[in-house]
This record gives sequence, structure tokens and C-alpha cells, in this order.
Amino acid sequence: DVLSCDHTHRNAQGVVAVVNAALLGAQAAHEFDGFRLHTTESQAPGAVWRLPAIARPPKKSAQDQDAGVSADAGADARAPGAWRDTLSTPRTETEDTLRALECRQAARWLVGQLKGHGGALEPKDVMVLARKREPLGLMQKELAALGIAAQQPEKTELGEMPEVQDLVALLDVLVSPAHNLSLARVLKSPLFGATDDDLVDLALRCRTLHRQARFSDASQTPQDGASQAPAWLEVLLGPHAEPPLGPVLHEAARALLVWQTWVHDLPVHDALSKIFDDGDVLARYAAVSPVVQCSSVLANLRALLHAALQLDGGRYSTAYSLVRALRAGGISAPVQAEGKGVSLLTIHGAKGLEASLVLLLDTDAEPPRSESMGVLVDWPGEDPHPRKLVFLASESRPPACVVDTLAHDQAARAREELNALYVALTRARHTLVISSIVPHQGHAGSWWKRLLALAQDAPQPPAEAAANTPVAGHVSSVTPVVLRTLPTLSLDKKLALAPVDRAQAAPEMRANEEPDSLESRIGQAMHRLLEWRPLQDLPAPDIVSRWWTAAQSARVASAFTLEPDQMALAETMALGLVAGEGAWAWELQALSWHANEVALTFGGRALRLDRLVQRRDTQDWWVLDFKSTSAPQAQPALCAQLLEYRAALARIYPGQRVRTAFLTPQGRLIELPQASS
Repeated sequence: DVLSCDHTHRNAQGVVAVVNAALLGAQAAHEFDGFRLHTTESQAPGAVWRLPAIARPPKKSAQDQDAGVSADAGADARAPGAWRDTLSTPRTETEDTLRALECRQAARWLVGQLKGHGGALEPKDVMVLARKREPLGLMQKELAALGIAAQQPEKTELGEMPEVQDLVALLDVLVSPAHNLSLARVLKSPLFGATDDDLVDLALRCRTLHRQARFSDASQTPQDGASQAPAWLEVLLGPHAEPPLGPVLHEAARALLVWQTWVHDLPVHDALSKIFDDGDVLARYAAVSPVVQCSSVLANLRALLHAALQLDGGRYSTAYSLVRALRAGGISAPVQAEGKGVSLLTIHGAKGLEASLVLLLDTDAEPPRSESMGVLVDWPGEDPHPRKLVFLASESRPPACVVDTLAHDQAARAREELNALYVALTRARHTLVISSIVPHQGHAGSWWKRLLALAQDAPQPPAEAAANTPVAGHVSSVTPVVLRTLPTLSLDKKLALAPVDRAQAAPEMRANEEPDSLESRIGQAMHRLLEWRPLQDLPAPDIVSRWWTAAQSARVASAFTLEPDQMALAETMALGLVAGEGAWAWELQALSWHANEVALTFGGRALRLDRLVQRRDTQDWWVLDFKSTSAPQAQPALCAQLLEYRAALARIYPGQRVRTAFLTPQGRLIELPQASS
């Protein structure tokens, strides 16, 4: 039994009338069949409107086309024959310009409607439909510029999101330091906010070092001694000649050096999590994102952490495996289920959905072009095998044996086009709006032509609605994002806190509470400073500011609850350690590999090495243990621990020499003898 229903509760009377007129007209022209008159339970009159068609500019001459004369409506076109600098001025593509103008007109009209209904119509009540996704991206940009939130539920690729691409570029350059373009993107991103001048400064430093390397050997000519230019990251993290780096690049160098260690030593999720925390990633992106996009931007960044955790089940994942997975696609971006913005969908993706107001973009499409190099299959569903399978070179010149089959296939495509029109029209509960661009070649079967006589000119919003006032129920995009912060506490002042009544504390808290001693906290602060010590040529021993900024010292003092004099002692100890006999362990030219806080598992125990380096000259591995005491070699437990580190490294690097030593604040490098291993 076949049961059919032509009665709806969704669409207003005016919308159903247009559906009936358009589809019955197509059926009368033998373009459609099986359609019956629809009725509706809704008593709302509804409305079907049309926006003015975007006019196509006069066709440009060949001379103007070569010169790149702008065809943007409302823009000042250059004089015919004017020269265009192809390195700085892009060629204006007419089709792109017209699509942008159509979306701009539609977005402004929607804003007028949202403001003109006194809050009765909200962005979540609006749906914008198009055949393809490309116009939807332009529409989202235009709505965002006007302070209206919008989302594309179908745009699910996490790797396509700009904020995620910034973090992918970060992982890319930390794993592959020679990728200069990735570093440029990272520096320009909200992570650091570098300017073009900063990038030019970095590029000039690379050029200077390259020239110095080429002419360093007087016996070689420039041609014979030509060397590859150093990578930007190498120059950024290396020793810096005068003038010093600007504040943005200086902070970037500090952060990237630490982050590179994390990416090399930790699972990718753990490394990203520490980078998010150290770099205030979420706050930085929230501060620069338009209000209407802020929640989706932060959701995408959090989804990146989730994707890193889920990659390969969290086992054996690396930074570059995550980069490859995101670039390959298949990782979905989050979609806000309770979104309050305009829904931007393709017609196929809108099946089963509805909205109070539906706006259709690009309704006056040109006639479909004949396809080429395709496959034509005639396979009715009731047959066990195809009746015909043809590799068709060109539909405009088909063989006589497939003319009927091709005509049947083209008729099926035309019907599918009308099916899509039916889906688009019936998404609207109350109001339907159509928009178009004047095509190069008219098409009698376009949606615009079918609906033109059935729609009325869209009412223009009143002047007060077009003013720059917030949309009801929404936040203007110019509203600044204010980050809540705790008041700044000077290190020479104590914060008055209410005393804690330890007698009233929970028993389990008192049992687990093991506060660090002052000596332990000073030692931990020294370790943290040493972890942040960058690679460079050693400056004068008393210039601590070149190694640790005041902000870093303040962060360490706060983390370990140290008074100014106690923090000064930690800095002095760290300074003595890195400026003494072990100073070479932070010299860029002396090392071929280095890392801090290296985590290992040996004999079922978790080990953590303070610093592990490999000398460039001897290829020896050095395990360096930072100690705050002056004679750690006199303590058997400390020596046994260091020898265990050596045994673990010997297992990892068989056949290579592994040396172990203590570094002390007195500047001594105390190596344990090899015979003790």
C-alpha cells in the first residue's frame, strides 16, 4: 500500500502557494510528474520576496583584462591600460566580486529584518541556503562584519579552521625547523601578534648570517662557498647580534624554545596542553576573535586537544602524526547544538530542517554545461545488472547508440534539480527570500525565472533599522572582550590572607599534606629557571636579564611562594650553575642535541633527567644533574641515581659514550668516573 500526504503543518499559506505554482507549472511543461496540490494547516499568510538581482558589469576588453581593471561594483576602476603590479595587486575576479556583493546585500537586508521586528525575529530563526558551500563562507564573513553570529553545521573538517591551522603550523615548525612559512604564520597569529616589520627583521637577520657564512672562508669564492640560508627558527633561537630582538620576537624565542622541548619529549596531547597553558592560547584567541565567532573558535581549539588525545587511541602518537591527520581530513570540527546564530547550509544538508525565514542564494544559475570524460550507467533498480555502461568522452557529441540513454539521464538530472527546489522552498515556515546574480547566459529553467513572477520585491528596512545598533538578543561585534584577571601583586608586598584553621581541616587533607621546605622550594625555583635558559652565546655572567625576564622571575616566585630575597638566591644559584664549568651545555655551537626534564622508564621506574645533551665535537652524551648543594658527589644516594640515568641512556644508545656529571651553584662540573658504571 502506498500512503501519501499532501497536507503540511509547517509552511505558511503564501509559501505553499508558491510551491504549488512552481511545481505544477513544471509538471505542465512535462519537466516533472507525480506532484499533487499541497495544502497547509497554517493560517499565517506568509511571504515570498525577492532581493534585487546583482547586475553584471559590462564585459571587459582584452586590454582591460590584461591590465587587471577592477570590475567591483562601487569601486574605482583603474584607467584602461593601467599597469598592475602582479606581486602586490591581485587580479579581480568578476565572479568572486559578484558573489561577495550578493552576500553583502543579503546580509544587510537580514540585519534590517532582525532589527525591524523588535526582537521577534532572532538570528537562530534564519536559515541561508545555497547549492554549494562557497557562497556560505562569504555570507558568514558578511554577517560577522555586521555583528551577526552564523555557523555552517556541514563544515566539519577541523583542519580547515584558521585557528586550528595556526596550531598545526606551530607543531609543524617545532618538528621541522626549516619550515619558514609555518613559523611566519605562527608569529603573525594571535599566539604572538608579530607585525610585518618583525618578520622583515627576522628575514634580514637570516640574510646577514647567510652572507657571513658564505664569506667566512677567505679561500673560497662566493660561488664555491655558497651555503644554504639558515632557517628562521634557527636564527630566532640562536645567538643574537646587535641590535637585540624586538619584544615580540624575544618573547617568541623564549616560548618556542620551551615548547620545542615539550613537543620532542612529551606525547602530543601533553605537549599541546602545556603550550595552551604556558601561552594562554584560549585567552589570546578570545581577545582577538569577533564576539559572534568567539565561542566557535574556542570550541575548535579545545577540539584540537581532544583530537590529539584520540589519535591512534592515544598510543604512540607524535606531533607530526597529528599534523598529518589534520591535513588529511576526516577529523570533525564541533558543531554547537544550541547555536543562536544564522544557519548556513547547502540544500542537501537542510533536508528535514526548517526555519521561520529562509533565504536562497544564487538562484539564477546558468544552464548546466555538457560533461566530458564521464561514465554513463543505465541500471534500473529492478535489474540484476546494468543494461549499459558507457565511457563517454563528451556529452555534446554522444554516439548514436547512447543518445536515448543520455537524454534519459539528463532528464533525471533536471528532475533532481526540481526536487532540490522543492526541498529549499519547503524549509520556510513563514518567509521565503530569493537572491540572484544576473548570469552570463540566461536559463529559462533557473529557480529565479520560475519564482520571479510569484515573489514580491523585498521591503527595504527603515532607516533606523539600518543604523549601527545592536540586533535584539545579540552582541555587537565591536563589543570588546574583557578578560578577567586577578589584581597584580608586587613582590615586595604580602597578600593578607585569612589564617587556615588546621584543626578544622579534613583528616585526609592533613594526612596528605607535605609542604615543601624553603630549601626545597628555592631548589625547585632554580630548576625552573634553568629549564627556561635559552641556547645562545654566553653573555657576561652578571647579565641575568638576558636569560630570565622580570616576568619569568615573578612567575617562578609566585609558583614556589618565595620572597624577593629568596628568589634572588634562586637566581644567583642558577646563574652560578650556567656560568661555570658547565656553561658549554647551553652553547648553541657546542651541542648537536639538547633537552630539559627528559622523562625515561628504566627497570619499571620512571626517571626524569634534569638536562641531556650531546656534544657536537665528540658525540658524547652527557647527563647533567642540577644540585643546590656544593658536594653532591659525597652522597651515595645521589651518585646511585645518576649512575642509573647512565645505565638507562646506555641501553638507549648502545655503543655510544654516556657521561654523567653534577652541576653545582659554585660553578663546578663534577663528573662521575666511568669505572663506576
